[in-house]
Amino acid sequence: MTDDRHDASLEYRAVRQSVGLIDRGDFGIVEVTGRDRATFLHAMLTNDVKSLSPGQGSAAALLDVHGKVQTFLWLWALEDRLLMLTPPGLAGPTIEALERYLFSEKAYLRAATGEGGLLVLAGPGAGEMLARLGGGQVPERAWDHAPATLADVQARVVRGSGESGETEVWILCAAAESARVRDAALAAGATRVRPEVWDVLRIEAGTPVFGADVDPSVLLPEVPLLDRVSYTKGCYLGQEVVVRIRDRGHVNRMLSGLVLDAEPVPAKGARVSVGGAEIGRVTSAAWSWALKRPIALGFLKRQHAEPGTRVDVAIDGGLATATVSTLPFAR
Repeated sequence: MTDDRHDASLEYRAVRQSVGLIDRGDFGIVEVTGRDRATFLHAMLTNDVKSLSPGQGSAAALLDVHGKVQTFLWLWALEDRLLMLTPPGLAGPTIEALERYLFSEKAYLRAATGEGGLLVLAGPGAGEMLARLGGGQVPERAWDHAPATLADVQARVVRGSGESGETEVWILCAAAESARVRDAALAAGATRVRPEVWDVLRIEAGTPVFGADVDPSVLLPEVPLLDRVSYTKGCYLGQEVVVRIRDRGHVNRMLSGLVLDAEPVPAKGARVSVGGAEIGRVTSAAWSWALKRPIALGFLKRQHAEPGTRVDVAIDGGLATATVSTLPFAR
């Protein structure tokens, strides 16, 4: 085992056994104000925004009229505004896409990326770490949030939905104060986690990422993201397609897990086949310390997506055998 893999495994174990800390300051932040902010976003996004009270939040997606995913989003309702987080680099494009549908509504979208620092505590000790930093208890429900003071820094603490498969506490504070909170958490025993290790954690948890696993060619029903969509809220962009697929048909492919029999880790875009016929492609992959073998996410044709199906994955000019797995991967 290389030193680098050894160091990474320590970061991995910190999240699985105690608490790790990852910097998500690359996320986009959009501030939405105006009296119609909630009703406007409610009509645009896949999840219920109108019913969010201050201190509540939700995950959602922005689709096009054909039901294809334009981006994933996270929303936090405050007394006087909504904060909307986007994947890295997508705050501006998201504002542009939404503003095309603004007519007489009193809703104002402003890019605030760079103004806020975003850190995530993850692991079974995340709640204890938050308390140690003076932040009180973790909010009870996913995406609920509350103001807090951590290391003498005014912040907002948010309960994540378990992207890593563990308890997560998101911490939003002024960008200039982020380093102080980070250093306090590290001094209190948190382990810094690099992005490539976080990738292993979220792949094991079966969490797709926009830009890696999901892009604008993907229909929302092809991705197992039930927490991002409400089937009772009424109309939104792409809603007709999503409901029609649910009620009358099925998707032709599904995001699935793959457990490979041996190394190496397949590359993004690696061809997945059965009997020489292509049935899908890998979207992201990593070495799993839990399973001690490579794992991958990928879109597979529906008839080959049954867990236990044996498939071939293209690696280094040859083929490696793999087994289709349920998500999240068993650990």
